Amino acid sequence: MARQPIGAMKFARVYPLYVQKAERKTRTKAEVDQVICWLTGYDQAGLESQIENGNDFETFFAQAPAYNPNSSLITGVVCGIRVEEIEDPLMQKVRYLDKLIDELAKGRAMERILRQ
Repeated sequence: MARQPIGAMKFARVYPLYVQKAERKTRTKAEVDQVICWLTGYDQAGLESQIENGNDFETFFAQAPAYNPNSSLITGVVCGIRVEEIEDPLMQKVRYLDKLIDELAKGRAMERILRQ
């Protein structure tokens, strides 16, 4: 079976995995939503709409109201790759989100996750 390009993956299929990962480490769905909204500029209704519409990652990020300018402060390694060195803008945004969810699951303080 061929692998699907990351941009074509449905955000709604990955979102529950983000929530599960956080909840396994005693974090909450509300915190996952807060992190996603911080990164993308969606409000809660906009985030829920993206999930309900079944949009893929490419559409999810393309329709993001206000991608956070502090996202460039996100550094580190996800899947063996430094997120700040990823050249493909869509892949970098997806990996930024992965990195934030990882930090949430590891118990980092929300202020540090949101680069405040």
